[in-house]
Amino acid sequence: MKLGIVGLPNVGKSTLFNSLTKAGAESANYPFCTIDPNVGVVAVPDERLDVLTKMHNSAKTVPAVIEFVDIAGLVKGASKGEGLGNQFLSNIREVDAIVHVVRCFEDSNIVHVDGSINPLRDIETINLELIFSDIEVLERRIAKTSRGAKNDKKLAKEYDFQNKLKEFLEGGNMASSFECADEDEELWMSEYNLLTAKPVIYAANVSEDDLADDAADNPMVNDVRELAKKEGSQVFVICAQIEQEIAELDDDEKKEFLEDLGLKESGLEKLIKASYELLGLISYLTSGEQETRAWTIKKGTKAPQAAGKIHSDFERGFIRAEVVSYDALHELGSMQAAREKGLVRSEGKEYVMQDGDVVLFRFNV
Repeated sequence: MKLGIVGLPNVGKSTLFNSLTKAGAESANYPFCTIDPNVGVVAVPDERLDVLTKMHNSAKTVPAVIEFVDIAGLVKGASKGEGLGNQFLSNIREVDAIVHVVRCFEDSNIVHVDGSINPLRDIETINLELIFSDIEVLERRIAKTSRGAKNDKKLAKEYDFQNKLKEFLEGGNMASSFECADEDEELWMSEYNLLTAKPVIYAANVSEDDLADDAADNPMVNDVRELAKKEGSQVFVICAQIEQEIAELDDDEKKEFLEDLGLKESGLEKLIKASYELLGLISYLTSGEQETRAWTIKKGTKAPQAAGKIHSDFERGFIRAEVVSYDALHELGSMQAAREKGLVRSEGKEYVMQDGDVVLFRFNV
Protein backbone atom coordinates (compact mmCIF):
# COMPACT_ATOMS: atom_id res chain seq x y z
CA MET A 1 0.00 0.00 0.00
CA LYS A 2 1.25 3.44 -0.93
CA LEU A 3 -0.02 6.67 0.67
CA GLY A 4 0.78 10.23 -0.41
CA ILE A 5 0.87 12.87 2.35
CA VAL A 6 -0.18 16.40 1.36
CA GLY A 7 -0.84 19.61 3.29
CA LEU A 8 0.09 23.27 3.43
CA PRO A 9 3.31 24.40 5.18
CA ASN A 10 3.14 24.58 9.00
CA VAL A 11 0.14 22.27 9.38
CA GLY A 12 2.28 19.48 10.89
CA LYS A 13 2.71 17.43 7.72
CA SER A 14 6.48 16.97 7.86
CA THR A 15 6.40 16.33 11.62
CA LEU A 16 3.77 13.67 11.04
CA PHE A 17 5.68 12.08 8.15
CA ASN A 18 8.92 11.92 10.13
CA SER A 19 7.29 10.54 13.28
CA LEU A 20 5.11 7.98 11.47
CA THR A 21 7.98 6.54 9.48
CA LYS A 22 10.27 6.34 12.51
CA ALA A 23 7.59 4.90 14.82
CA GLY A 24 6.44 2.40 12.22
CA ALA A 25 9.94 1.15 11.60
CA GLU A 26 10.78 0.67 15.25
CA SER A 27 7.48 -0.80 16.46
CA ALA A 28 7.80 -3.87 14.25
CA ASN A 29 11.59 -4.12 14.13
CA TYR A 30 11.46 -3.41 10.42
CA PRO A 31 14.41 -1.46 8.99
CA PHE A 32 13.33 2.01 7.93
CA CYS A 33 14.06 2.32 4.23
CA THR A 34 14.64 5.73 2.67
CA ILE A 35 14.08 5.52 -1.07
CA ASP A 36 14.65 9.27 -1.39
CA PRO A 37 14.24 12.17 1.08
CA ASN A 38 10.47 12.18 0.58
CA VAL A 39 9.67 8.47 0.72
CA GLY A 40 9.60 6.16 3.74
CA VAL A 41 8.63 2.49 4.04
CA VAL A 42 7.26 1.31 7.39
CA ALA A 43 5.90 -1.92 8.80
CA VAL A 44 2.22 -2.37 9.64
CA PRO A 45 2.05 -3.16 13.39
CA ASP A 46 0.30 -6.53 13.81
CA GLU A 47 0.41 -8.38 17.15
CA ARG A 48 -0.83 -11.54 15.43
CA LEU A 49 2.53 -11.94 13.72
CA ASP A 50 4.39 -12.01 17.04
CA VAL A 51 2.06 -14.69 18.38
CA LEU A 52 2.39 -16.87 15.28
CA THR A 53 6.17 -16.41 15.14
CA LYS A 54 6.49 -17.76 18.70
CA MET A 55 3.97 -20.52 18.03
CA HIS A 56 5.90 -21.88 15.03
CA ASN A 57 9.38 -20.76 16.11
CA SER A 58 9.69 -18.96 12.78
CA ALA A 59 13.16 -17.96 11.61
CA LYS A 60 11.89 -14.55 10.51
CA THR A 61 8.80 -12.32 10.65
CA VAL A 62 7.72 -10.29 7.63
CA PRO A 63 5.01 -7.67 8.24
CA ALA A 64 2.91 -5.95 5.62
CA VAL A 65 4.36 -2.55 4.73
CA ILE A 66 3.10 0.90 3.82
CA GLU A 67 5.03 3.33 1.65
CA PHE A 68 4.58 7.00 2.58
CA VAL A 69 5.33 9.70 0.03
CA ASP A 70 5.75 13.19 1.53
CA ILE A 71 4.82 15.92 -0.94
CA ALA A 72 7.02 18.77 0.28
CA GLY A 73 6.41 22.46 -0.31
CA LEU A 74 2.88 22.19 -1.70
CA VAL A 75 1.49 25.75 -1.61
CA LYS A 76 -1.01 27.88 -3.48
CA GLY A 77 0.25 28.04 -7.08
CA ALA A 78 2.22 24.79 -6.84
CA SER A 79 0.68 23.46 -10.05
CA LYS A 80 2.12 26.53 -11.81
CA GLY A 81 5.56 26.08 -10.27
CA GLU A 82 5.20 27.99 -6.98
CA GLY A 83 7.14 26.46 -4.07
CA LEU A 84 8.51 22.95 -4.52
CA GLY A 85 5.23 21.11 -4.80
CA ASN A 86 5.04 20.95 -8.58
CA GLN A 87 8.08 18.70 -8.85
CA PHE A 88 6.66 16.31 -6.26
CA LEU A 89 3.04 16.12 -7.49
CA SER A 90 4.04 13.43 -9.98
CA ASN A 91 5.21 11.31 -7.02
CA ILE A 92 1.66 10.74 -5.85
CA ARG A 93 0.11 9.76 -9.17
CA GLU A 94 0.78 6.11 -8.29
CA VAL A 95 -0.40 6.19 -4.66
CA ASP A 96 -3.46 4.25 -3.50
CA ALA A 97 -4.81 7.09 -1.35
CA ILE A 98 -3.98 10.62 -0.23
CA VAL A 99 -3.49 11.55 3.43
CA HIS A 100 -4.41 15.23 3.71
CA VAL A 101 -3.02 16.82 6.89
CA VAL A 102 -5.07 19.80 8.10
CA ARG A 103 -4.29 22.05 11.05
CA CYS A 104 -7.10 22.21 13.61
CA PHE A 105 -5.35 23.98 16.49
CA GLU A 106 -4.42 27.53 17.44
CA ASP A 107 -0.83 28.40 18.32
CA SER A 108 0.50 31.94 18.02
CA ASN A 109 4.07 30.56 17.87
CA ILE A 110 3.38 28.66 14.65
CA VAL A 111 2.54 31.01 11.80
CA HIS A 112 -0.02 29.82 9.27
CA VAL A 113 0.84 30.51 5.63
CA ASP A 114 -2.52 32.29 5.17
CA GLY A 115 -2.42 34.15 8.49
CA SER A 116 -5.33 32.34 10.17
CA ILE A 117 -6.53 28.83 10.99
CA ASN A 118 -9.27 27.55 8.68
CA PRO A 119 -9.05 23.85 7.74
CA LEU A 120 -11.82 23.98 5.13
CA ARG A 121 -10.04 26.83 3.33
CA ASP A 122 -6.76 24.89 3.53
CA ILE A 123 -8.41 21.80 2.08
CA GLU A 124 -9.84 23.87 -0.78
CA THR A 125 -6.40 25.39 -1.49
CA ILE A 126 -4.74 21.99 -1.78
CA ASN A 127 -7.63 20.52 -3.75
CA LEU A 128 -7.44 23.33 -6.29
CA GLU A 129 -3.74 22.62 -6.85
CA LEU A 130 -4.52 18.95 -7.40
CA ILE A 131 -7.36 19.90 -9.78
CA PHE A 132 -5.08 22.22 -11.78
CA SER A 133 -2.49 19.46 -12.03
CA ASP A 134 -5.14 17.00 -13.26
CA ILE A 135 -6.41 19.49 -15.86
CA GLU A 136 -2.87 19.71 -17.26
CA VAL A 137 -2.75 15.92 -17.52
CA LEU A 138 -6.09 15.86 -19.33
CA GLU A 139 -5.08 18.65 -21.72
CA ARG A 140 -2.07 16.61 -22.84
CA ARG A 141 -4.25 13.52 -23.32
CA ILE A 142 -6.89 15.51 -25.22
CA ALA A 143 -4.24 16.85 -27.61
CA LYS A 144 -3.04 13.30 -28.25
CA THR A 145 -6.52 11.73 -28.59
CA SER A 146 -7.82 14.45 -30.91
CA ARG A 147 -5.37 13.43 -33.63
CA GLY A 148 -7.05 10.04 -34.15
CA ALA A 149 -10.60 10.78 -32.99
CA LYS A 150 -11.94 11.63 -36.47
CA ASN A 151 -11.23 8.16 -37.85
CA ASP A 152 -11.75 5.98 -34.76
CA LYS A 153 -15.10 5.69 -32.97
CA LYS A 154 -13.50 4.46 -29.73
CA LEU A 155 -11.03 7.35 -29.70
CA ALA A 156 -13.85 9.76 -30.51
CA LYS A 157 -15.78 8.48 -27.52
CA GLU A 158 -12.73 8.86 -25.28
CA TYR A 159 -12.10 12.35 -26.66
CA ASP A 160 -15.65 13.37 -25.67
CA PHE A 161 -15.16 11.83 -22.24
CA GLN A 162 -11.89 13.68 -21.71
CA ASN A 163 -13.46 17.02 -22.56
CA LYS A 164 -16.48 16.31 -20.36
CA LEU A 165 -14.21 15.40 -17.45
CA LYS A 166 -11.99 18.46 -18.01
CA GLU A 167 -15.04 20.74 -17.92
CA PHE A 168 -16.14 19.05 -14.70
CA LEU A 169 -12.75 19.70 -13.08
CA GLU A 170 -12.72 23.31 -14.31
CA GLY A 171 -15.89 23.78 -12.26
CA GLY A 172 -13.78 23.18 -9.13
CA ASN A 173 -14.93 19.56 -8.70
CA MET A 174 -12.88 16.55 -7.73
CA ALA A 175 -12.70 13.66 -10.21
CA SER A 176 -13.78 11.30 -7.41
CA SER A 177 -17.29 12.81 -7.58
CA PHE A 178 -17.56 12.41 -11.38
CA GLU A 179 -20.11 9.76 -12.37
CA CYS A 180 -18.84 7.54 -15.16
CA ALA A 181 -21.53 6.53 -17.66
CA ASP A 182 -20.20 3.06 -18.51
CA GLU A 183 -17.33 0.59 -18.16
CA ASP A 184 -15.26 2.35 -20.83
CA GLU A 185 -15.32 5.60 -18.87
CA GLU A 186 -14.48 3.76 -15.63
CA LEU A 187 -11.49 2.14 -17.35
CA TRP A 188 -10.23 5.44 -18.78
CA MET A 189 -10.65 7.16 -15.42
CA SER A 190 -8.48 4.50 -13.73
CA GLU A 191 -5.85 4.72 -16.50
CA TYR A 192 -5.44 8.50 -16.12
CA ASN A 193 -4.35 8.18 -12.47
CA LEU A 194 -5.85 11.56 -11.61
CA LEU A 195 -4.90 12.92 -8.20
CA THR A 196 -8.44 14.11 -7.49
CA ALA A 197 -9.86 10.65 -8.23
CA LYS A 198 -7.95 9.07 -5.36
CA PRO A 199 -9.54 8.24 -1.98
CA VAL A 200 -8.74 10.75 0.77
CA ILE A 201 -8.00 10.36 4.48
CA TYR A 202 -8.00 13.61 6.44
CA ALA A 203 -5.51 13.78 9.31
CA ALA A 204 -6.91 16.41 11.66
CA ASN A 205 -3.88 17.71 13.54
CA VAL A 206 -4.98 18.92 16.98
CA SER A 207 -3.43 20.03 20.27
CA GLU A 208 -2.71 17.49 23.01
CA ASP A 209 -5.79 18.66 24.96
CA ASP A 210 -8.11 17.49 22.19
CA LEU A 211 -6.74 13.96 21.94
CA ALA A 212 -8.47 12.19 24.83
CA ASP A 213 -12.04 12.75 23.55
CA ASP A 214 -11.03 12.44 19.88
CA ALA A 215 -11.56 16.20 19.42
CA ALA A 216 -15.32 15.86 19.95
CA ASP A 217 -15.58 19.53 21.01
CA ASN A 218 -13.24 20.96 18.39
CA PRO A 219 -15.42 22.87 15.87
CA MET A 220 -12.68 22.82 13.22
CA VAL A 221 -12.40 19.02 13.39
CA ASN A 222 -16.18 18.72 13.23
CA ASP A 223 -16.16 20.83 10.06
CA VAL A 224 -13.64 18.43 8.53
CA ARG A 225 -15.77 15.45 9.61
CA GLU A 226 -18.83 16.95 7.93
CA LEU A 227 -16.90 17.50 4.71
CA ALA A 228 -15.49 13.96 4.80
CA LYS A 229 -18.96 12.52 5.34
CA LYS A 230 -20.20 14.24 2.16
CA GLU A 231 -17.19 13.00 0.21
CA GLY A 232 -17.15 9.46 1.58
CA SER A 233 -13.65 10.08 2.96
CA GLN A 234 -12.08 9.00 6.26
CA VAL A 235 -10.94 11.24 9.14
CA PHE A 236 -8.62 10.47 12.02
CA VAL A 237 -7.52 12.80 14.82
CA ILE A 238 -3.82 13.12 15.54
CA CYS A 239 -1.40 15.34 17.41
CA ALA A 240 1.76 15.45 15.31
CA GLN A 241 3.77 16.79 18.24
CA ILE A 242 2.74 13.85 20.44
CA GLU A 243 3.49 11.40 17.61
CA GLN A 244 6.98 12.86 17.47
CA GLU A 245 7.43 12.10 21.17
CA ILE A 246 5.97 8.59 20.76
CA ALA A 247 8.45 7.87 17.98
CA GLU A 248 11.34 8.24 20.44
CA LEU A 249 10.00 5.57 22.84
CA ASP A 250 10.40 1.81 22.91
CA ASP A 251 7.28 -0.42 22.84
CA ASP A 252 6.75 -0.63 26.61
CA GLU A 253 7.26 3.11 27.13
CA LYS A 254 4.99 3.84 24.19
CA LYS A 255 2.14 1.79 25.69
CA GLU A 256 2.49 3.52 29.05
CA PHE A 257 2.68 6.96 27.41
CA LEU A 258 -0.52 6.33 25.42
CA GLU A 259 -2.33 5.11 28.54
CA ASP A 260 -1.32 8.28 30.42
CA LEU A 261 -2.88 10.31 27.60
CA GLY A 262 -6.04 8.21 27.69
CA LEU A 263 -5.35 6.78 24.22
CA LYS A 264 -5.74 3.21 23.01
CA GLU A 265 -3.66 3.49 19.85
CA SER A 266 -1.01 5.63 18.19
CA GLY A 267 -1.52 7.88 15.19
CA LEU A 268 0.15 5.30 12.94
CA GLU A 269 -2.33 2.64 14.05
CA LYS A 270 -5.25 5.04 13.48
CA LEU A 271 -3.97 5.85 10.01
CA ILE A 272 -3.49 2.20 9.07
CA LYS A 273 -7.00 1.32 10.26
CA ALA A 274 -8.49 4.22 8.28
CA SER A 275 -6.44 3.27 5.20
CA TYR A 276 -7.46 -0.38 5.23
CA GLU A 277 -11.13 0.57 5.72
CA LEU A 278 -11.11 3.22 2.98
CA LEU A 279 -9.35 0.97 0.46
CA GLY A 280 -11.26 -2.19 1.41
CA LEU A 281 -8.17 -4.15 2.44
CA ILE A 282 -7.64 -7.11 4.77
CA SER A 283 -4.65 -9.27 5.75
CA TYR A 284 -4.25 -13.01 5.70
CA LEU A 285 -1.34 -14.76 7.38
CA THR A 286 1.06 -17.59 6.60
CA SER A 287 3.23 -19.15 9.28
CA GLY A 288 5.81 -21.90 9.53
CA GLU A 289 9.39 -22.59 10.59
CA GLN A 290 10.89 -20.51 7.78
CA GLU A 291 8.78 -17.39 8.26
CA THR A 292 5.58 -15.80 9.50
CA ARG A 293 4.19 -13.21 7.10
CA ALA A 294 1.20 -10.90 6.59
CA TRP A 295 -0.24 -10.51 3.08
CA THR A 296 -2.49 -7.59 2.17
CA ILE A 297 -5.38 -8.25 -0.22
CA LYS A 298 -8.69 -6.66 -1.23
CA LYS A 299 -11.87 -7.73 0.56
CA GLY A 300 -13.66 -10.28 -1.59
CA THR A 301 -10.45 -11.86 -2.94
CA LYS A 302 -10.84 -15.59 -3.59
CA ALA A 303 -8.30 -18.19 -2.43
CA PRO A 304 -6.47 -18.76 -5.77
CA GLN A 305 -5.90 -15.02 -6.28
CA ALA A 306 -4.76 -14.65 -2.66
CA ALA A 307 -2.29 -17.49 -3.29
CA GLY A 308 -1.07 -15.57 -6.34
CA LYS A 309 0.11 -12.78 -4.02
CA ILE A 310 2.76 -15.23 -2.80
CA HIS A 311 3.71 -16.54 -6.24
CA SER A 312 1.98 -16.79 -9.61
CA ASP A 313 2.64 -20.57 -9.59
CA PHE A 314 0.46 -20.86 -6.49
CA GLU A 315 -2.50 -19.36 -8.36
CA ARG A 316 -1.97 -21.33 -11.58
CA GLY A 317 -1.60 -24.68 -9.81
CA PHE A 318 -4.06 -24.02 -6.96
CA ILE A 319 -5.64 -27.18 -5.51
CA ARG A 320 -7.01 -26.08 -2.16
CA ALA A 321 -6.36 -23.89 0.87
CA GLU A 322 -6.11 -25.22 4.41
CA VAL A 323 -7.57 -22.42 6.52
CA VAL A 324 -8.00 -21.69 10.21
CA SER A 325 -8.96 -18.38 11.78
CA TYR A 326 -6.24 -16.64 13.78
CA ASP A 327 -8.55 -16.33 16.80
CA ALA A 328 -9.16 -20.09 16.92
CA LEU A 329 -5.48 -20.86 16.44
CA HIS A 330 -4.48 -18.37 19.13
CA GLU A 331 -6.96 -19.81 21.59
CA LEU A 332 -5.90 -23.43 21.03
CA GLY A 333 -2.17 -22.73 20.85
CA SER A 334 -1.17 -24.93 17.91
CA MET A 335 -2.17 -26.05 14.43
CA GLN A 336 -2.32 -29.63 15.65
CA ALA A 337 -4.85 -28.74 18.35
CA ALA A 338 -6.90 -26.81 15.78
CA ARG A 339 -6.89 -29.87 13.49
CA GLU A 340 -8.02 -32.13 16.32
CA LYS A 341 -10.93 -29.77 17.00
CA GLY A 342 -11.88 -29.83 13.33
CA LEU A 343 -11.24 -26.09 12.93
CA VAL A 344 -8.79 -26.38 10.03
CA ARG A 345 -10.96 -26.26 6.90
CA SER A 346 -10.17 -27.38 3.37
CA GLU A 347 -11.39 -24.64 1.03
CA GLY A 348 -11.62 -24.64 -2.78
CA LYS A 349 -11.35 -22.10 -5.57
CA GLU A 350 -14.52 -20.21 -4.66
CA TYR A 351 -13.54 -19.54 -1.05
CA VAL A 352 -13.52 -15.81 -0.22
CA MET A 353 -10.63 -14.95 2.08
CA GLN A 354 -11.32 -13.39 5.49
CA ASP A 355 -9.18 -11.05 7.58
CA GLY A 356 -7.02 -13.08 9.97
CA ASP A 357 -7.17 -16.32 7.99
CA VAL A 358 -4.05 -18.40 8.64
CA VAL A 359 -3.50 -20.33 5.43
CA LEU A 360 -1.48 -23.16 3.91
CA PHE A 361 -1.96 -23.34 0.13
CA ARG A 362 -1.77 -26.69 -1.69
CA PHE A 363 -0.85 -26.46 -5.38
CA ASN A 364 0.59 -28.34 -8.36
CA VAL A 365 3.87 -27.07 -9.80
